Amino acid sequence: SETFQNLKMKTLSFTYPNSHQKALNQISLEIKAGESIGLVGPSGSGKTTLVDIFLGLLEPEEGEIMFNGKILGLNLYQWRSQVAYIPQEIFLIDDSLRCNVALGIPKNEIDDSLLQIALKKARLLQVVEQMPLGFNTLLGEGGVRLSGGQRQRVAIARSFYHGRNILVMDEATSALDNETEREIIEEIKHLKGQKTLIVIAHRLNTVRHCDMIYRLDSGSIVQSGIPEKVLNFDTTEKA
Repeated sequence: SETFQNLKMKTLSFTYPNSHQKALNQISLEIKAGESIGLVGPSGSGKTTLVDIFLGLLEPEEGEIMFNGKILGLNLYQWRSQVAYIPQEIFLIDDSLRCNVALGIPKNEIDDSLLQIALKKARLLQVVEQMPLGFNTLLGEGGVRLSGGQRQRVAIARSFYHGRNILVMDEATSALDNETEREIIEEIKHLKGQKTLIVIAHRLNTVRHCDMIYRLDSGSIVQSGIPEKVLNFDTTEKA
């Protein structure tokens, strides 16, 4: 499929049915290959709606989205085949780490050399070495054997295995414990430039290593810029 170059959003607006308030109001931003973008703002600021729109799950009422200069709607398959969506609650099956990373591939067709590369890039090899059966270790229901940050890395390994170039990391809740947040900040730092990153966060701290930060409030971008500029604007925000 066509290599991702950029995604341009122009004056997007969206209102949910039965709502009088716009969930998104005239949002414009561009994401270029290799960039890391942080989307921050309180719950209900429009972050999730924006993500649902650029994942093609919702249609904007106004405005347009262009993927590599072409209308996204007509190229949705190409775009989606390059995106990995990583929610806060990672989907893990009650199976081996190997099957979790190669999710969707039949067991006998899993490419173990590709698996090793994916685990290495997601920095899971040390974790695997400590597991009783290596990558054949069963993760247990919902990945109970792994920490929050390690579960996140399983999803990141999955994106490397399946060749997804764009990671949408959705940390949109304030309920992150400090340890997991620290691990996620580390991941962002580590993945910068290797993947195009779109990080949805509640706290500015989570996205402090992104190239660009957009602050949303009530469906509008109220501020954007490099982290230093945006972070200095309100370093008191801890919530």
